[in-house]
Order: sequence, then C-alpha cells, then structure tokens
Amino acid sequence: MSSSLQIAKQILLTANGLDEGIIDKAFAKMKTKTNQLDFADLYFQNHRSESWGLEDGEVKQASFHRSSGVGVRGIFGETVGFAYSDEIGVDALLVAACSARSIGKQGKSLRLKTRTFHDAVPLYSADDPIGALSESDKVSWLEQMDRHARSLDPRVRKVDVSIAASHDVLLIAASDGTLAADVRPLVRFNVSVMVEQQGRKERGSSGGGGRYSYQTLRDDKRDILFVQEAVRQALVNLESVEAPAGNLQLVLGPGWPAVLLHEAIGHGLEGDFNRKGSSVFSNKIGQQVATKHCTIFDDGTLPDRRGSLQVDDEGQATQATCLVENGILRGYMLDKHNAKLMKKNSTGNGRRQSYAFPPMPRMTNTYLQAGDYAPEEIIASVENGIYAVSFSGGSVDITSGKFVFSASEAYRIENGKIICPVKGATLIGNGAEVLHKITMVGNDLQIDQGVGTCGKSGQSVPVGVGQPTLLVSGMTVGGTKA
Repeated sequence: MSSSLQIAKQILLTANGLDEGIIDKAFAKMKTKTNQLDFADLYFQNHRSESWGLEDGEVKQASFHRSSGVGVRGIFGETVGFAYSDEIGVDALLVAACSARSIGKQGKSLRLKTRTFHDAVPLYSADDPIGALSESDKVSWLEQMDRHARSLDPRVRKVDVSIAASHDVLLIAASDGTLAADVRPLVRFNVSVMVEQQGRKERGSSGGGGRYSYQTLRDDKRDILFVQEAVRQALVNLESVEAPAGNLQLVLGPGWPAVLLHEAIGHGLEGDFNRKGSSVFSNKIGQQVATKHCTIFDDGTLPDRRGSLQVDDEGQATQATCLVENGILRGYMLDKHNAKLMKKNSTGNGRRQSYAFPPMPRMTNTYLQAGDYAPEEIIASVENGIYAVSFSGGSVDITSGKFVFSASEAYRIENGKIICPVKGATLIGNGAEVLHKITMVGNDLQIDQGVGTCGKSGQSVPVGVGQPTLLVSGMTVGGTKA
C-alpha cells in the first residue's frame, strides 16, 4: 500500500472511527432509483497551517489553524450539487451526500465503477514542516534574518520577516473508480525592508518557498539570499527616477514577471471560461494566437514546486499540458467536469481551496519555454523601452483580456543600454495582443522562487509561473513622466 494512502486512511478515516466502507455508504446514499447523477466524488481533507511574523525585531503575529472535513459533489449535465461537512463522521457525511444528490433528475441511477488506487509519481516529501522546528527556533530564525538585513546597509530602517507552512492530507474517491491520496507540505519565507536616505524612503521585498521543509530553506541558504535581494531592491529604488509614459518597447525579466502571462493569458486558457465562450481564446484551437516564438506549458509535475501536485483535487495525476506551441493554440486546462462536457480528457487541473469548495480548472505551474536569444542581445536590441524585473500586483478582465500591472523594480533602456532604475511604471495592455508582440525570447528560463497565490471565484490556491527574458515590441506604459 502506498505511504500516502496509509497516511490518508489513518488520519482521515481510522482516527475518526471510520474505514473505507464509509465511501461505499456515501455513494449508496447518492445512488437511488429516482435520482440520476452522471458523476459523484468525495474529498476528505485534514489541514494544518501556521504563520509567524516579525516586525522591527518583535513577534507581532503567531497563528495556528487546524481544520478537517469532507466535500461531496454530485454532477448532472452542467449542474453541480455540492455540500460539505466540517466533521468527518458517518452521520455528517451521509447528510452531505443527501444534499449533493438533490440536483439529480429522474432517470437511471448513478453508475459506480470499481475503485482502484493508482500511485502517483512522487514529486515531494510527505514530511510535516510545521513540527520540524520548535517555536523558539522559529522565533530565533526570524530574529537572525532581521539582524542580517540591518547589517547589510546602514540605510535599512525597517524590516518585516515572516514564515508560513501548511500540511494537507487528502483522500479522494469518485464514482468513476478513482481512489487517490496525497500528502502536501508547503512552506514560504517573505521579507520586506524599508530604507531611507536624505528623507527619501523606498521599499524592497523578496521571498519564496515550495513543497519542502523549513530546513531546506535554511540548508540551501535561500533565506539569506532572499534577505539580500530585498535590501538590494530597496537600495535600487532609492536611485530610481520617474517612469516615462507612452507606448514603449518592453523587456520582461525571467521568472516572476511571468505573472503577467499568468493573469493576462493563463486564466483565459482555463476550460470553464472556454466552454462557456467567455474567454478571448474560446473556439481558437489550432489557430495562431501568438508569435512563433511562444510555446507555453502548464506543468503540475515539477518536483518541489509551489504549484505542483502529485494528483489534482479530483484524484487525477497532473501532467505537462502544452497550451500554445510555436504560437498555435493546442489546448485548454481541464478538470473532469468541463472535460466531459467538452468531450475531452482531464488534464489534471481540477483544483479547490479546501474541502469546503467544489473543484474548478486552475493553473499549476505555467511557463513560457526558453528561446534562442541571450538576455544581453534582447536588451541591446531596444532603442526606447522599459526593462521590468519584478511586479507588485495586477488585475485582468478574462472576457476582454485587458490587464494592468505595477512594476516594483524596473529600468529605463535607451539605445540598447540600461540607463537607470525607474519607479511608478504601470503596464497596460491586452493579453491576446501581447502574445502577438513577443518578438524575442531568451535562453534563460526561470521558474519563480515560490510566492504565487492565484485567486478565482473566491478560491485561492498556490501556483508557480516562469519564463525567460523576452521582448514585447510595444506596450502602453503608464508613468509619471511624459
């Protein structure tokens, strides 16, 4: 028996006085002669999480959260019935099953297939990161990072450091025969600093994490590098001048700047939007949607990455899905429900925030593949533009594809040379149009450090983004200098 299945059964069933027979009882409750359902599934979850925050040398935040429950879903055509219980017990589960089945119409009863457990390819350890360090060790670690930030430059005035971890144990069963389990660790480290020089104050931030332990962050000295990066960014911003405004060439740096593609393009390739025809990419499979330089994947199988999953939240193994190949739209990200309605196969992109929410198609790790150009070549080709290295936030309209993003670190490029850092640069554009303006793609693909959280329909899930350095031939830049 798989170790993940053993852990899941022990924590979710045995510890609650249950066995695997509860799954049969729940499905039997949904399988009646008068109610017809096309599909049903159960999602058991035990969740534990914590966060610690240090502000100016003092612990200002320390929280711990624990929850467990089960979500029950019944599907008839396009209609979804969903109910959940904050308790894992026979009575609570069967009541939820009755509620979820109520959407069925009169007809044939739910057809059940024999459940089979399939081991997923291991992508991360099942170890619990929360208990790996004592509370005093966590506080000492934060204090050490605070001191390190202040030691790097006398202009550092304020330091905020935080750590967070979660540990999820899942058991998923479905009427199509699915039986899957997963144990998911997740950690994150964040640091923000404020520097001051002659009355001018600027900020810098950095951080990262993934599906591993706190100790991995410390052993690899990633925590120290994040602190150094935050201070570096803040000092760069001290030297920044007002960003120009107008239609300019845009160079996007590797890694985190792919959040622009995530928001402006990635959401538009999720299956539910395309099934309903509300995406700018609806009904465009096989069509040219980008320049030939663009090949885009969503890949949930990258080891230890923040957006990776051994199985998605419907028990489907994740995969590397080609969305765009040499500019041609090849496919969408699909969960089981939308895949069936579109007569496609699930791509392992069914995700949910917790047992209290139904799944929907979501991104995992979405990235643009590397090209042939050296980053230096790309910058040297720009006559008048902006080099955006990092972003602090943005928004997008899925239907129109229009987006707005704010750069937290950016530079002015003139005649092929980086001239100076700029502040206040806002990028304004349309995702579908930007794809047709990518003219050079670098050979320096990077996946972000592990800070992404994606929101959709009131649900948040961890994700990853990535890209190499790339050139957009023209984009509207909203700045403070004409």
